[in-house]
Amino acid sequence: MKHVKNMHKISWTKEILSILAITFIFVFPFWFIIVNSLKSRRVAGLMNIKWPDAIQWSNYSEVFSQNDFIVVRSFVNSIIITFISIILLLGVCALAGFVLQRRSSKTSSFLNFLLLVGLMIPPTILPTIWVMDAIGIYRTLWGMILVEVALNIPFTVMLFRGFVSTIPKEIEEAAIIDGCDCKNLFLRIIFPLLKPVSSTVIVLNAVTIFNDFTNPLYFLPGQKNATVQLTLNTFMGQYASSWNLLFADVVLITIPPLILFIFFNKKIIGGMTAGAVKG
Repeated sequence: MKHVKNMHKISWTKEILSILAITFIFVFPFWFIIVNSLKSRRVAGLMNIKWPDAIQWSNYSEVFSQNDFIVVRSFVNSIIITFISIILLLGVCALAGFVLQRRSSKTSSFLNFLLLVGLMIPPTILPTIWVMDAIGIYRTLWGMILVEVALNIPFTVMLFRGFVSTIPKEIEEAAIIDGCDCKNLFLRIIFPLLKPVSSTVIVLNAVTIFNDFTNPLYFLPGQKNATVQLTLNTFMGQYASSWNLLFADVVLITIPPLILFIFFNKKIIGGMTAGAVKG
């Protein structure tokens, strides 16, 4: 009995230490950013976690007004890129995942192999820029959207394919017997059943695309085409940096993905684990 109590205490101690460690790892950086976003430029340069004596709420308004409201333009650009990319990913990957799961052929096996290759091999910058420039979509929002869609297709198709494996084939067979054609079979029967994994796809890809820094830097240069992550360079200088404005910009950029994650975190886990029941 005493041994059981000791094991119970050790278990509780481990849980408490884990919670404290997670709190320190995730909450402390966020606190550091918020505190320094409310300081003056000189005080923020000290890089400490002390709450400021005089709160500078004007930092946020100054962030918005910098460089002819570049932050506002960047939010609009990022929202457009993210929204259209998600719509295209849902339409293309849901259908592709359904077909690849239900059809067993050499072509399907080859396409599955290409998906795995797409997950493992990183994109090449210069050839992609050359192709985009040749077809006239370099430095355009549509070009950036197509790049984001292409990069996220492998993972998204695998999510949909895994979830489709949990849907009984008898549902499709019954629909076909009742005279349902392929188009209505997918749109009216299969796609509504994909809501859990669709929520996962929306949240994960939205956060990934909205927070993307590298791809817009290479494929969408120019201030008019700036996205939210690229605005961070606005407050970094060669000799001095406005750390208070930089941290204020980070807070503004973090809010949309954070809200999205808070409201849909359960659906993210449910959609990712649903396809693990059977392959």
